[in-house]
Amino acid sequence: MKILIAEDDLVSRRRLESNLRSWNYEVEVATNGDEAWQMLRGENTPRLAILDWMMPGLDGLSVCEKVRKVKAEPYVYILLLTAKDRKENVVEGLEAGADDYITKPYDAQELKARLRTGRRILALQEALLSARDALRFQASLDPLTGVWNRTAILANLRRELARTECEGNSITVFKADIDTFSRINQTHGQMAGDTALREVARRIQGVSRVYDAVGRFGGEEFIILAPGFDDSAAAGQAERLRASIGVEAVDLAEGLVRLTASVGVVTLGGGMAAEPDGVLYAVDMALSRAKSQGGNRVEVADPQEMFSARGDTHTPRTRTRYGSRFVA
Repeated sequence: MKILIAEDDLVSRRRLESNLRSWNYEVEVATNGDEAWQMLRGENTPRLAILDWMMPGLDGLSVCEKVRKVKAEPYVYILLLTAKDRKENVVEGLEAGADDYITKPYDAQELKARLRTGRRILALQEALLSARDALRFQASLDPLTGVWNRTAILANLRRELARTECEGNSITVFKADIDTFSRINQTHGQMAGDTALREVARRIQGVSRVYDAVGRFGGEEFIILAPGFDDSAAAGQAERLRASIGVEAVDLAEGLVRLTASVGVVTLGGGMAAEPDGVLYAVDMALSRAKSQGGNRVEVADPQEMFSARGDTHTPRTRTRYGSRFVA
């Protein structure tokens, strides 16, 4: 495990470094508080630190205070090394953010045991953070289908729109709606409807790329975000999505049921600026046209519909770059 030692006295520093290396620590060395602070504020910093209280530049207490103010994660376990052993000094050190202390001259075995305690605390924190991250991930998924839920897919949409505007990429938004889905629930029951939704999600994922985002928008509607398509490729992918859902009947406990889907699609060319509400409005309009024409078809949105959602009456300025149309 990586550990930082900050000690200005050469003899003490070499002794401390020798002990730590014999205990199989990977040691990084700072000779003053300023160096220690720079080493602890960056990326991939040591998770354990032994700081001398009295050092040139920033002292150990000041380093503790700075670390605690700006670096909540990953946590750095800090042990103060000090000749001060009065109770008020100990309290001062702990209040500054130190996790433990040891007085000079220190006993090597005591230091080893205190570091072992620090490692146990860090391991416990890692386990808690992993559990938290797992819960956050689960909270982003639709519990029925396993794809992103509405909140998560909308967050993905906002990120992709910002990337499109800043980096000049394109992003295509598909909205797929299962035709006459209510009949399944009415005829076969909700459990059958749930099975059908899971199968639809699986089929959509099967024809999507690993870096596309698939989410359940609500009910029987799915949103798919696909970067890098031009208009022609987007239309082709929309047809593949539509065809995948109806390619074969879904095997329900109540029997085989054939599904179809209508798909709305809108593509934003590189650099085009648009708001999520406008994009969703445009793709909804396209989906509505597909539904009104009998369903089981793809309709492509006019990008101008995105601005209609805001009530804009003007046409945004556009220019052409490598064949892509975008807002100047």
